[in-house]
Amino acid sequence: MKTTRLLAVAMAALVSAGAYAQTADEIIDKHIAALGGMDKLKGVSTLVTERSLSVQGMEIPSKTTIVVGKAMRSESSVMGNSMIQVVNGTTGWMLRPTMMQGTGEPEDMPADQIKQQIGQLDPFGPLVNYKEKGNKVDLVGKEKVDGKDAYHLKVTTKDGQTVDEYVDAKTYLVNKVKMVMNGQEGEMGFSDYKDVDGIKFANTMEIANPQMGALTMVTTKITVNPKVDEAIFKKPAK
Repeated sequence: MKTTRLLAVAMAALVSAGAYAQTADEIIDKHIAALGGMDKLKGVSTLVTERSLSVQGMEIPSKTTIVVGKAMRSESSVMGNSMIQVVNGTTGWMLRPTMMQGTGEPEDMPADQIKQQIGQLDPFGPLVNYKEKGNKVDLVGKEKVDGKDAYHLKVTTKDGQTVDEYVDAKTYLVNKVKMVMNGQEGEMGFSDYKDVDGIKFANTMEIANPQMGALTMVTTKITVNPKVDEAIFKKPAK
């Protein structure tokens, strides 16, 4: 009798686990479709995003150029000073003005910062093609985000980082992400999705962590597949 009961419990657990994993994949499939479909996403090789960052009443314009999977350059203008961050493959460099504790000259980016920035080489996040990327995804359950139902998906990347992605249960677009930022837990909110060349992009990002406080970034322009001079990723000689 005990053996029969144990077998029944084990079978129920197996069925439940199978449905759980399948549900996670269904959510991800709907997420990809909501973004524009896999064919559209795979067709993006370069991307330029221009944004405005609001910090303590000051607007800071920024421009990020990505060669998908290869390189990224982000440049901001702060009170007339340029701040640049570049990741090229597995290497990186940056330029910080003296007013931001920098030298005003190009310098190598610390390894832990490069590791964080590498994720930005993929503009569509760790859920898209997660298996090919070597990521693992677990469905935690359904939770409320800003009063709306969202699926909580826990992503473990192939290098061991953990990212919590929240997918809106109605639109299947990501509306919140929790991850480690600069060594501390932080979160990003995504809203106001707009269509560019058949692909949905979040136009507003709200970033919060103990070190940076609360920041709001608003997208002003997105260009899909522009020509990019890869010389912009090379570290200038001093």
